Amino acid sequence: MYVEALREAIAEEMRRDGRVFVLGEDVRFAYTFAVTKGLVNEFGEEHVRDTPISENGIVGVALGAALAGMRPIAEIQFEDLILLAMDQLVNQAAKMRYMSGGQARVPMVVRTPGGFWGSFGPHHSQNLEAIFMHTPGLKVAVPSTAYDAKGLLKTAVRGEDPVLFLEHKRLYQIAGEVPDEEYVIPFGSASVRREGNDVTIVATQLMVHRALEAVEKLATKGIQAEIIDPRTIVPLDKKTILSSVEKTGRLVIVEEGCQTGGIGAEIAAIVAEERLGFLDAPIRRIGVPDTPIPFSPPLEERVIPDTNRIVKTVTELFH
Repeated sequence: MYVEALREAIAEEMRRDGRVFVLGEDVRFAYTFAVTKGLVNEFGEEHVRDTPISENGIVGVALGAALAGMRPIAEIQFEDLILLAMDQLVNQAAKMRYMSGGQARVPMVVRTPGGFWGSFGPHHSQNLEAIFMHTPGLKVAVPSTAYDAKGLLKTAVRGEDPVLFLEHKRLYQIAGEVPDEEYVIPFGSASVRREGNDVTIVATQLMVHRALEAVEKLATKGIQAEIIDPRTIVPLDKKTILSSVEKTGRLVIVEEGCQTGGIGAEIAAIVAEERLGFLDAPIRRIGVPDTPIPFSPPLEERVIPDTNRIVKTVTELFH
């Protein structure tokens, strides 16, 4: 499962490099999403460190440790709460290498689960990936499969720059094939989840799976969609997206963040600037309306893009 792949990646990197350690709230017992469950039994409390409830402190300690030569993996229990550490992450960690003229390295990873799940309400259901796409110096990973979760996390731990590693809560229990042998996935390398000639659908995290469900329904209408999963949004694999649009002539972007100012807007702008002449129809974006995520289960489901909405939007491009 996705959660097990993450745990495997962390354990393997801790065995490989004694500088790697984990810190965060309840990481020893891992009550919430269980990614770090059992690690303390093998690596001890020196390498699996519980912290006070202070997101700013967690990221600050990780930053200091990284600058001192360690390779911390910090966990923030909910993506929404990363906002409490914005100064450490955005103003300090992301800028340290630039401001030191390349002398300082910040090999730190901040893992955090986001997205809607189980009516957690406005404070625990957000997808904030677009905010951090706007932060120079910070890499952002958005894995959608167990295979990618493990390969990208290992790459993040071995790098020299701060990485925000965004995990979707609804993906933790999905299963997927993960090889026994060692592997890593380079940042900035998108995956073509499904090939097609009629329309390009770019989606991230949970929306990749909903787009794949939509593809099956679209096929019954004679529409062959190509699904692009960026896997990282910083760096973004523009080449794969642009090549797909050249082939299909149509583009739909699906995201779980608010549509206004989202990653869909950036991808749409890139395509409009660099491949406008290849488009046979307007670019369409599918995202969350500009509203907090409702607590009510029916309203929560209503605002999150679903398979039917993707099918409807894509179909309209052919009319």
